[in-house]
Amino acid sequence: MNRLAGVTSPYLLQHADNPVHWWPWSPEAFEEARRRNVPVLLSVGYSSCHWCHVMAHESFEDEATAAYMNQHFVAVKVDREERPDVDAVYMEAVQAATGQGGWPMTVFLTADAEPFYFGTYFPPEARHGMPSFRQVLEGVTAAWTDRRDEVGEVAGRIVRDLSERSLAHGGDGPPGEAELAQALLGLTREYDEKRGGFGGAPKFPPSMALEFLLRHHARTGADGALQMAADTCAAMARGGIYDQLGGGFARYAVDREWVVPHFEKMLYDNALLCRVYAHLWRATGSELARRVALETADFMVRELRTPEGGFASALDADSEDAHGRHVEGAYYVWTPEQLREVLGEEDAAFAAEHFGVTGEGTFEEGSSVLQLPGDPDDPRAAGVRERLLAAREERPRPGRDDKIVAAWNGLAIAALAETGAFFGRPDLVERATEAADLLVRVHMGPVARLARTSKDGRAGDHAGVLEDYGDVAEGFLALAGVTGEGAWLEFAGFLLDIVLQHFRGEGGQLYDTADDAEQLIRRPQDPTDSATPAGWTAAAGALLSYAAHTGSEPHRTAAEEALGVVKALGPRAPRFIGWGLAVAEALLDGPREVAVAGPVGGELHRTALIGRAPGAVVAAGEPGGAEFPLLADRPMAGGAPTAYVCRHFVCDAPTTDAEALARALGGA
Repeated sequence: MNRLAGVTSPYLLQHADNPVHWWPWSPEAFEEARRRNVPVLLSVGYSSCHWCHVMAHESFEDEATAAYMNQHFVAVKVDREERPDVDAVYMEAVQAATGQGGWPMTVFLTADAEPFYFGTYFPPEARHGMPSFRQVLEGVTAAWTDRRDEVGEVAGRIVRDLSERSLAHGGDGPPGEAELAQALLGLTREYDEKRGGFGGAPKFPPSMALEFLLRHHARTGADGALQMAADTCAAMARGGIYDQLGGGFARYAVDREWVVPHFEKMLYDNALLCRVYAHLWRATGSELARRVALETADFMVRELRTPEGGFASALDADSEDAHGRHVEGAYYVWTPEQLREVLGEEDAAFAAEHFGVTGEGTFEEGSSVLQLPGDPDDPRAAGVRERLLAAREERPRPGRDDKIVAAWNGLAIAALAETGAFFGRPDLVERATEAADLLVRVHMGPVARLARTSKDGRAGDHAGVLEDYGDVAEGFLALAGVTGEGAWLEFAGFLLDIVLQHFRGEGGQLYDTADDAEQLIRRPQDPTDSATPAGWTAAAGALLSYAAHTGSEPHRTAAEEALGVVKALGPRAPRFIGWGLAVAEALLDGPREVAVAGPVGGELHRTALIGRAPGAVVAAGEPGGAEFPLLADRPMAGGAPTAYVCRHFVCDAPTTDAEALARALGGA
């Protein structure tokens, strides 16, 4: 029988009606494999994964394929977003064995959870050099039946190889000027001067590297760093990867020019990029950056906010087209004829030129992804855009993955709080606060241990991993700075104390899972960024900010020791440890500690928040309050709101002048 009906993961629920007798990841599934003396077929994916849907339709919904799977395997389905630890361990094995990885991920295991054969997507019939899924199933069954000793040897060797992999930890302190300069040089070499971004196709939004570039410019004045960040942001905002009608970013572009996206929209991408564009505006005053930051924030609130106040994980790439087919991008693309149907001949001709819609099309079957090749401020465009958006709202919508992931909501809280504060949008700060309330009520529970996910207000069964603790603490710290509510600083402290107690190893290195979490074949540990900041460096950044707020030496020491890995990897692979480099910039700058004795939301407070000094922390409130240690013994001068700026145990003279405060936080 299929055992997925009662789970909280929308991805698993998509498979609850399959004829495959799926199990969720559980000890009982492996006990069943041991009892039946069959291997485990582990299938890992996520709800907005296009090829996961394709393989499900082709194979998992097929009665004959399902019958074979049920007879010869115990089939286990895992949502990689709900169990990133399981995904990380077996993806490492897949990449080590095959040199590549991706989703859907298909792994065959022994009853001891040891992997012995790997793959990703398998088609229903052999093609393009790939065996069919049925051929793979039959081959694994034959090996299990006829060559069991060989299977056991392979599985044992793989597990030994994984366990012997040692992580290169810096070990001799955090990175300094030399390492950050080398990282900048490495990014410059990989930079695409013509199109923005780094590397070739497919091209992903380099959110964490952009944060590093903006902070490096703020600290050093390096114009090249700012230029790379600004040009990349402009190219993405004008490209098809950005939704020119509804705001928000797709997962990646399949080409180097940012034209054709993979259309799924993820919460984490939009949270990270919302913050990047807000920070770019802070650095340059760019109107394009301001507009994209606000539109992306509004997209998250409009499209991803759940009734409980949190933010859903993703929108699918696929939806129904005009012919009732479920295809990728149908909700977003346009033909000239569709423009004419909505706008009439004259406005359609304008829209086609403004948004780059051609007769040949830039996507499939003559359709085009909307871009912005011309003047983004053309006054005629606003009305046309509104009419197209209203017409698009009538199309069948992409599916939504409604689960709340703690880490990604932490990223959204930070982005919405800062964007709301920068641009005078208190509603965005309120949405950030409501999401933070949900994380405290539902995810933290009475003992402040985070649950990874929730759905419909109910916490999932899986423990939070390091990125959850780091990103949620980051969100709470940003919210504390914006709202002047010290409770968020206190909640961040609860989470970071758990990091120190349960996620920290020898020499300050960090692990992705707690020491009391479920034991897998390997304890995952990865300091490099993927689509989100690595848990390792996210935690380091939050530890550093918390130490700046409180003066806690253990938290600062933990942050500095964790950044040793950035010293080792930053000069060699800067694209893949961007958040660690951004945190290192904050460490080199101090970070600066800003106390504003005076009203929250006043001129001095807002000036402090939009200061460009990397990683600066801000505490605001009436003097004498006990919520923020930085406000202790910091009176108002002459009864006027007063700002205090300190770093490296040295403080500037207090100031009541917003312009003087802005100069003090210029980052130079």
